[in-house]
Amino acid sequence: MAHRSSKRTKKTLLGGGAIVLLAGLNAPAALSFATEQYHAWEIAQPDYMARYGAWHGVDIPKEYRTNAIHAALLHTGKVLIIAGSGNKQDHFDAGTFDTVLWNPKDNSFKKIPTPEDFFCGGHAQLPDGKLLVAGGTARYELLDGEVKRAGGGMRVKNESPDKAVTVKKGTKFRSPSGVEYLSKFTVTVPRAKREVELSYYDTGQAKPQKTKTTAGEARVFVEAVAEGPQSVSTDRAQYEIEGLSGKDADNVYGLAEKITLDKQDFQGIRAAYEFDPKAEKYIPVAPMKEARWYPTLTTLQDGRVLAVSGLDDVGAILAGDNEIYDPKTKQWSKGPFRYFPTYPSLFLTKSGKLFYSGANAGYGPADKGREPGLWDVEKNTFTKIGGLNAGDQLETASSLLLPPAQDQRFMLLGGGGVGESKKATPRTAVVDLKQQNPLFKSGPELPQGTRYLNSVIMPDDSVFTTGGSSDYRGRGGSNIFRAQFYDPRANVFREAADPVIGRNYHSEALLLPDGRVATFGSDSLFGDKDNTKLGKFEQRMEVYTPPYLYRDKNKRPALGDGPEAAAGDGRATFRTDHPERVAKARLMRPSAVTHTTDVEQRSIELGLTKDRTSVTITVPKDRALVPPGWYMVFVTDQEGTPSEAKWLRVD
Repeated sequence: MAHRSSKRTKKTLLGGGAIVLLAGLNAPAALSFATEQYHAWEIAQPDYMARYGAWHGVDIPKEYRTNAIHAALLHTGKVLIIAGSGNKQDHFDAGTFDTVLWNPKDNSFKKIPTPEDFFCGGHAQLPDGKLLVAGGTARYELLDGEVKRAGGGMRVKNESPDKAVTVKKGTKFRSPSGVEYLSKFTVTVPRAKREVELSYYDTGQAKPQKTKTTAGEARVFVEAVAEGPQSVSTDRAQYEIEGLSGKDADNVYGLAEKITLDKQDFQGIRAAYEFDPKAEKYIPVAPMKEARWYPTLTTLQDGRVLAVSGLDDVGAILAGDNEIYDPKTKQWSKGPFRYFPTYPSLFLTKSGKLFYSGANAGYGPADKGREPGLWDVEKNTFTKIGGLNAGDQLETASSLLLPPAQDQRFMLLGGGGVGESKKATPRTAVVDLKQQNPLFKSGPELPQGTRYLNSVIMPDDSVFTTGGSSDYRGRGGSNIFRAQFYDPRANVFREAADPVIGRNYHSEALLLPDGRVATFGSDSLFGDKDNTKLGKFEQRMEVYTPPYLYRDKNKRPALGDGPEAAAGDGRATFRTDHPERVAKARLMRPSAVTHTTDVEQRSIELGLTKDRTSVTITVPKDRALVPPGWYMVFVTDQEGTPSEAKWLRVD
């Protein structure tokens, strides 16, 4: 990039502003120091910041530093930073789960009691402004060679139609040959279902009725009591459950088909909570039917939330069992059955269908569920969308609905090969869903192959992208210290100031109500280029101030008092001293982001009228375009300089 050439200059700024050439035997070391000093001076100059923007670190008191795995902007203007156990086995074992609430206004922090390990769960904004958080971690993975005790899934059957039976954590299951296994979690096995089967003679007379009983079933992960291969079982068998007596002992038993010493993946939880931004606490709601680790939660047009994919309670990727949360009843119901890899990027479109960009993170075979397309949730049909190059490099890609949302154009950026692949692509591509037969068309390339890129929609209709790495989890010192803006109208990138902190796996970026961008997290596998030292989770935060905030502050648009909610006709009027400065208005949904996946953010073009003392915006009535919830209202001038946001609820 052109503005980076100053890093290679042989000049340095000395006291009094003198510039001298370096020479002598120590020139290489001195040159490195000198160029760094010069660059630090250069990027602090007003002209530079007005062109490229600037990065600033956030001062975080030690007690509030955490492993930011998830970040969500709340309608209070605060940011919820969720770590859970933070990818730390010792935190998980100790039950130390972390959530921090950050207020960008005054840079204050607050610890939030965290009832479950939400590490690698999912989240979505709800119509009333609460944040739904569902899923997380029940058990950490054990890699090949680390598994000492055979383990696997046990199906627990209950043939009694009279009552459910609870099997507590630590209960022993005994095989016919006497090998014992311990349940790792508490499960409740529902009672059996009894159904009457009706049949008829050829004459039309009813035959004697038959009763069919279907055993209730739950699943639990079990682990052998003894170490070693003698506890491995690959044969289907029925297991006696210790501690049951009477009829329970006869009716309740285990069935396991495969208990091995193979690698054991992370396992999910069923727990679901709503985080209340006003009370600033988690509130439990009904648990999901399926345990989920690495799920995506996508808001539907009626405000319900669809939970998709994830690893289940025995560490297997869900075959397609999806479910829907109703915020009115706080209950889950069965959703359409369809398979996706974990953390699939699923976006609500104007048609009410969901667009799957193909971007995903983490788990799933390379040849299944990777192709982009449109999913009709009501009919449960899926129409593939072609035209994409580097289609084998969709894992850890970034994707978003380009602004304004009315255009229905989606963009895919970067990505890599499945799993720990070294592949990374600079490819970007855009698809226009308004076309009769939509196809991806290649866009301008990123500066290099990039995984884990964070992409943020801005109030001026640009897209800010930052960070990422060119290899799996920053391996080989491959973090990319670059940022750029994408202009959807011109279909080009333009340069932005370089971040100081590298961001790869477990990193996030989101738009703040004042028009800045906050970045969090990063979880490098190694801490050096030679991959000899283990990486350390990045707990520093960095905030980017875009060039538009270095323009004349006295001419920046500003919104005054206005309503909390849009009226029935979609209108909302805000006071302003200078309506002549307002050229456009945007309604922007707040982010809820993790693992490069942010299906919440969107920017909607608003109708705009002005008088001498106010501006009136009109929100589109289409709830597939504007799902119910809280939004930020930004107005911009002719140059794209935004106001600070006002919060508005759309019912």
